[in-house]
Amino acid sequence: MAELIRFSEAAALAFHALARLAQAEGRLSAAEIAAQLGASEAHVAKVLQVLVRAGLVTAKRGPHGGYALARPPEEIRLLEVYEAVEGELRRDGCVFSHPVCAGQGCLFGDLVEGIRARLRAELFGRTLAEAVGRPPRGDGCPFR
Repeated sequence: MAELIRFSEAAALAFHALARLAQAEGRLSAAEIAAQLGASEAHVAKVLQVLVRAGLVTAKRGPHGGYALARPPEEIRLLEVYEAVEGELRRDGCVFSHPVCAGQGCLFGDLVEGIRARLRAELFGRTLAEAVGRPPRGDGCPFR
């Protein structure tokens, strides 16, 4: 069965790594980001490579290397980040991987489709700059 909304650990790392890069004054290494997030350096490096392939982050090797945003945070939509890691956000209203009712007589009516549409609109409507610029709640997370 499919998930209604998927936010994997990789997606959470992607959002938070980009927030760290947006706040950094220079490049950051995968090790630095992993330490700040309390995450595995290998997992962070893997996620950063996904973000490089998506054109959201640049990577530079060497003693003054590391990762940086490929574009200003005002130009990076949260939907781009989500879809770089999770794939395209489904638009349909079925909770099964392969629809079983052909869209007729769904137990949930348009609830699932509405939730997905709202999430898409929220993620598209917010930039990384807006997410990072919001005052953090008690735990300091810029995405809450």
